[in-house]
This record gives sequence, structure tokens and C-alpha cells, in this order.
Amino acid sequence: MGMKSVGVIGGGAWGTGMAQAIARGGHQVQIWALEDEVVESINKEHENKKFLPGYKLSENITCSKDIIEVATGKEFLIIASPSLYLASTISKIVDIPNIKDGSTVIAALTKGFVPSPEGPKFIVETIENVLPAIYKDCTVYVAGPSHAEEVAMGKVTGLVAASFNPKNSIKVRELLRVPGLMVYSSFDVIGVQICAAAKNVIAVIYGAMDALSETSPFFGDNTESLLMAAGLNEIQTLGFAMGATHAETFTSISGVGDLDVTCKSKYGRNRRFGQDMVRTDMLSKFKDIDDLIANVGKIGYLPEGAIACKYVHEISVKKDIKLPLCNGLYKILNKEKTIQDFVDQLINFAK
Repeated sequence: MGMKSVGVIGGGAWGTGMAQAIARGGHQVQIWALEDEVVESINKEHENKKFLPGYKLSENITCSKDIIEVATGKEFLIIASPSLYLASTISKIVDIPNIKDGSTVIAALTKGFVPSPEGPKFIVETIENVLPAIYKDCTVYVAGPSHAEEVAMGKVTGLVAASFNPKNSIKVRELLRVPGLMVYSSFDVIGVQICAAAKNVIAVIYGAMDALSETSPFFGDNTESLLMAAGLNEIQTLGFAMGATHAETFTSISGVGDLDVTCKSKYGRNRRFGQDMVRTDMLSKFKDIDDLIANVGKIGYLPEGAIACKYVHEISVKKDIKLPLCNGLYKILNKEKTIQDFVDQLINFAK
């Protein structure tokens, strides 16, 4: 593949890490970011000092605060905007000529769900509801066990490019055929999105358990493995209830692979949030889960699992499916139950 022009919508850690990987393949990448300091540090110092400090970026990467400039004329557009702002961000680019005629291939990195009056929506569904109709069933969803830091460093990483449009899946897979990335195609767009969102919920619980194991005589490595297995089962249960089509989605890198790295990696923000719930009483800052989501900036980093937990709970109630771990975390975040209540319940169950 020759040099391609690529726009990345979102200058956070993951958007920047993916931009670096794409640039490593010889492509020209322009990032859209809201923050002046991000634009300045990328353009002048080739580093995103705010969201991905310590990683030197390719000179093939530039940054702009003008989203129209970043999206115009690009062959590929990578969406890395947080789920809370996804629809409003996409709405800013719909009238650009190469978006209106569908000539730009669009891929999404955003994890989680998007709230709506009808209930939680998928990322791809939300994007395609805002984009011109020509993009229906053509967006590519990219996920897998992939921390931004290691992707930026070029460490070997596996990803899945899921789309109902096989040609677009292949195009994105070829774009991402760069040193350090191994990308596979999938038709299970729903299953891959469920894995990407729900594994963050389990990782918050894993982080709390990890912190508790430092002082509790009841929790250890065996317990954490039990938690991961139970968590994967809940992710699969949720996935099939929502329309996932392939069991192997959950037993390969989208499922068990992404869950493992999110729970165990030192880079994991969701694991960190779970640890902070125990070590620093993080939840004392918020009155309930809605207050947490509305004021998530007070945390200092973005724990996607805390946000996704609300929507996983809503889905489980609507679909009448049992997700004891996910719904247990929801009750903790919503101040209906303490962490100790949850722990006591687990211990009593194990007796």
C-alpha cells in the first residue's frame, strides 16, 4: 500500500498511539485535538505531552484544532473521540465533500456505549446514524488487546477490524499493516464492540480485587483468575443477548485477549480506577453513578468501564439477563452497595 492520507479524530492517548503506528507505516497522519497544548506539543516537539508523554512521535504526524481541516480530503478517517461526545463530534464533519460522497473509509476506535432515549447505542450504530446514509453498514470497528503506550512503541499487538463491509475491513487491515501490528478481519461487529466495552467493566472490578488482595486473607491469584473467567462469561452472555454472531469472538483476541491485558496491564486506567476505589476511596467524590459520569474529569483520567457499567446494567435489565459482576459494580458506583458488601457476598458464596 502506498502512502495514504489519514485523519485521526481525537488527540487522546489511543488516538495518538494509533496515529504513531500508522505513521510508522509511511502514511501521512493529521490529528484533531481540542487542547491548544496538545496541538502545540505535537507540532513543535513531536510528543503528546498531555495524553501520551514520553513517546516521540513521527514527523509524519501533525495536529490541528480545526476538525474540518483534519477530515477534508482524507482517504481514511479514524474516530477516537470519547463515547460521551461521539455523536456531537461526528456531526461536525457530515457536510465535508469526501464524507458526503462516502469516498473516505471510516474506522472507529471508541469503546463503550452511547446513551439515547431508546437506550444504550453501539459505537458504530451511533456513528452511522449521524453520517450520510452511504456509510450504512460500512464503518469499520477496530479493537483488541492494545494499550496506546505499547502500540506507540511498536510492540507486537493484535487487532480486529470488524465490519459488515468486507472490502472496508480489508482496506483498514491493509492500512494497519505496519511494523508491530497484526490485524484480522471479522464480520461480528456487535460481538467485537461488546467485548471492547464490557471488558472495561470487568477490569474495574479486577482492579478493586487486586487492591483488596494486598490486605485481605481471602483473595489471591486464584481469585483473580476466577474473576476473569466469570467476567468473560458475563461478556459472552451480554454479547449473545445483543446479537453477537460468532462464539470465537469471545475466545480470541477481542474477548479473552483484550480482557486479559485490560485487567493486568500497568497501563490500564480501568484497573487503576478499581484500585483507587479501594486505596483512596475515589467514590467519595461522587453521590451516585450519574454524578460520576457528569464529573468524570475530576478523576484525572478516563475510566471507560465506570461509564460503560451504567449502560451494561440498563441492557441487562431490559434483556432480563443475569450479570452479577457487572451489576454488582453498578450498585457500588451508584452507592446502593459498598465494596465491603460486595466482598462479603463473594466470600459467603465461596463458603
